Amino acid sequence: MTGKQNFHFKNMELQSLLLEMGEQRSTSSLFRLIVNRLFQFDEVSLVRIWLVKKGDICSSCLMLKECQQSHRCLHLVASAGRSVVNKDEDWSRLDGKFSRFPMGCRKVGHIAASGQPVIVKSVPEDSKWIIDKGWAKREGINGFAGHPMQFHGEVLGVLAVFTKTQITQPVLNELNIITNHSATALANARAFEKIEELTKQLKNENKYLREELSEVSLHGEFVGHSAALQRIIQQIDLVAPTEANVLIQGESGTGKELVARELHRRSNRSSKPLIKVNCASIPKELFASEFFGHAKGAFTGAHTYREGKFGAANNGTLFLDEVGEIPLELQAQLLRVLQEGEYERVGEEKVRKVNARIIAASNRDLLKEVKADRFREDLYFRSTYFLSLSRRFGSAKRTLSLWLITFCNVHSSV
Repeated sequence: MTGKQNFHFKNMELQSLLLEMGEQRSTSSLFRLIVNRLFQFDEVSLVRIWLVKKGDICSSCLMLKECQQSHRCLHLVASAGRSVVNKDEDWSRLDGKFSRFPMGCRKVGHIAASGQPVIVKSVPEDSKWIIDKGWAKREGINGFAGHPMQFHGEVLGVLAVFTKTQITQPVLNELNIITNHSATALANARAFEKIEELTKQLKNENKYLREELSEVSLHGEFVGHSAALQRIIQQIDLVAPTEANVLIQGESGTGKELVARELHRRSNRSSKPLIKVNCASIPKELFASEFFGHAKGAFTGAHTYREGKFGAANNGTLFLDEVGEIPLELQAQLLRVLQEGEYERVGEEKVRKVNARIIAASNRDLLKEVKADRFREDLYFRSTYFLSLSRRFGSAKRTLSLWLITFCNVHSSV
């Protein structure tokens, strides 16, 4: 096939591709569909898609010196092609030297930064955008078309096609249609992925809330008028509206969980879940799985994926009861989440972000535990507010009387 020959997309194949693109509910399947279907044309040598994302490998990027804005760049997310020179060369790899392009750098970066396509109808006649002209000549590359994937005026990425033939205007028009549809399909796929994520989050929140509701006793609110109780309520009113992490210390039976629930109820996160974790009941071997979740097949017995307590508490509150019982060697894993707001599920490499307020409770004096090297000092001081409880909440007799009045009032209204 000579470079002077040209091609066009058959209408039936083009319509089929556009219809299938609209049916994709995940970005990964959409990208694979586009590059694989376009590469099926004999005239196409290489098809690639880059997406605009946050910069992630800036220090090791091969184009670091050309980068003008490190906060975002183009990530290679899909590739399909075959070398005519070296049949063993894998052009579907996503980790090669062109896995990242800085915004505005070279032709791909220029397309994303300007929002304008770059067209090389005939490489032998116009090669200013072709960096490696020797590669193009060896592989018989005669045409290039790169289009921005735009949705509502925002550039989401770049679709690039290298062809063995010269590119004509009808082909450019068809590629423009494909790119416009791919941008819309990408926005839809992202929306479906977000819906699926939120649906899973909602299911897990409901599961945890049902478990919590079954354990909530009828007297789940403060009852009493003692001075000690009023001081506690004043402290709760002071700290609840803030985003401060709270450490509650007190003997067993002093109402640490009740205080934690009230802190959450009066906070700006009250519409989100309060997830309780009894740290003393978690075996050391299951700590990571319980807190951070696990992928299916991550270990023997992991037949399904698990969200984990942090995932379920995202945008809500995580109550760590008896936090002093966490083994010293496992406290570092918890500290990382508190410091960086991110974690990884067991069996996964994907870093997940989490925004959860931490309320911890302990019947131990954790400052003494820190001095005895049984509790991490940096973990202790991640709490910005400390609240101590004692049994001097008020007269037990008076509290019992008030509770009975409350009990009768509640049931008389049912």
